[in-house]
Amino acid sequence: MDSKIILNTIEKVVYRLMNLGGADYGKDKEATSSNVSKGLIARDFGIEEWDWPQGVGLYGLTKLQAHLGDDRYDDFLISWFERNIERGLPSRNINTTAPFLALMDLVRRKGDKRFAAMCLERAEWLMNDAPRTEDGGLQHVTSAIGNRDGVSLNDGQIWADTLFMAVLFLSQAGQYFRRPEFVEESIHQFLVHIKYLFEKSNGLMHHGWTFHGRNNFGGIFWCRGNSWFTYGAMEYISGFTAIPIGEGVEKFITDTYISQCNALKELQGESGLWHTVLDDAESYEEASGSAAIAAGMIKGLKMGKLPAGFRGTAEKAIEAIIAAVEDDGTVGKVSAGTGVGMDREHYRNIVIRPMAYGQSLALLALTEALDL
Repeated sequence: MDSKIILNTIEKVVYRLMNLGGADYGKDKEATSSNVSKGLIARDFGIEEWDWPQGVGLYGLTKLQAHLGDDRYDDFLISWFERNIERGLPSRNINTTAPFLALMDLVRRKGDKRFAAMCLERAEWLMNDAPRTEDGGLQHVTSAIGNRDGVSLNDGQIWADTLFMAVLFLSQAGQYFRRPEFVEESIHQFLVHIKYLFEKSNGLMHHGWTFHGRNNFGGIFWCRGNSWFTYGAMEYISGFTAIPIGEGVEKFITDTYISQCNALKELQGESGLWHTVLDDAESYEEASGSAAIAAGMIKGLKMGKLPAGFRGTAEKAIEAIIAAVEDDGTVGKVSAGTGVGMDREHYRNIVIRPMAYGQSLALLALTEALDL
């Protein structure tokens, strides 16, 4: 692949990410159920809120910066954290843990004691106070819509999103603070999520599971939900440095990842992207999930976890992602925030809008592709 084209696209995507601005967060106080069901939640837009879309966005910058081997985005990152700390953090939940991934990276590199204390406090909260489901799964608690100090408990529910938003951070915090109990709990969470979300009949991941009714909601195989595992699994395994993961656990997660990748390879659309409902060719093609799938496959190729035959699948996806980037750097074809749905129509009806995580997941894929 042409690295010059990839780098040029990266530059545009980064500029747009860093200049997404904010949103009229007050609108969420009057948000209708219809708007929420379509993903029209103001707090998810822009880059100026402490929540999961912004947290994933920041993580993309840290990964690109690490690949480039410098600190070119540190001023932006530090300023973002300082502004949000001064404003006051929102409620503690799974989704508001996502920004701690980028903060943990700053702690590792800069050793800032205040940031380190914040990371340790959040990890302790995940360990000791975060709501749990049966089997000790982290319940996918989110911010309340229209009230950044409140929460939506999603009682008895585990979602694939949790692996990226909170479990990656818990593992990284365990490595940095030399807390093996953090690492062991992150392993437990990965295994619990695989237990309840992996569909053995086709190799894909369900979006969520509820212990109330003991089912996978509508049993829909959502693109971005699957991508949290495709990329998250390889990112998770590669992050074991000070404390090892254990050969058996690594093989179990890897085998699940390979099964998923085999299924995804067969479902890739003609354009190179995947459909937002993976096994529904009538649903729209979605770029953010496709980008994270591509990033996960490329990372797996480079780690020796996937056979070389996946290279063509990944390259086709990267070409489609580049094609989805508009002249101003906006990553198009990105679906808005998506709660668990009971049918395909729920996922088909989510609006398409520029999102911080759309920019970031494209960055992750393009960054991985630089040395494919």
